[in-house]
Amino acid sequence: MKGSPVRVATGTVGSTQVQITYGSPGVKGRIIWGGLVAYDKVWVTGAHQATKINFTGPVTVAGKQIAAGDYAFFTIPGRDKWVLILNKNHTQHLADNYNEGEDIARVEVTPKPGNDTVQRLTYSVKNETDTQGAIVVQWENLEVALPFTTR
Repeated sequence: MKGSPVRVATGTVGSTQVQITYGSPGVKGRIIWGGLVAYDKVWVTGAHQATKINFTGPVTVAGKQIAAGDYAFFTIPGRDKWVLILNKNHTQHLADNYNEGEDIARVEVTPKPGNDTVQRLTYSVKNETDTQGAIVVQWENLEVALPFTTR
């Protein structure tokens, strides 16, 4: 498990395709939550560059209309609650230039314990119905999901 390879996750909800491009670090025996990834600080939720999410059609996140296009995905991990963030600036390095003023949606979620240990940070697109889906992030022993709807 060397480095943090770039991975791409894709899925379709309704007629909207979702593509997530991210750096995928490994656990490698490290303490992840509260160790490698600090609690209560903005995290790029990947490695190297900001995680990029592309929607081919408009979506709704937390009641906010999001146009088709590219967005950065950040999180603020907490012990009990996480904040999941879509941000306009998808070309930034890590969270170095993160600007809360460029956020277009924020959602507070409760992390769920994973059934198995996930050795590499992994994204997936979950299709729940014809118009409802979620972007799921799994790593080590937990997962969080950003729900969205399509039109």
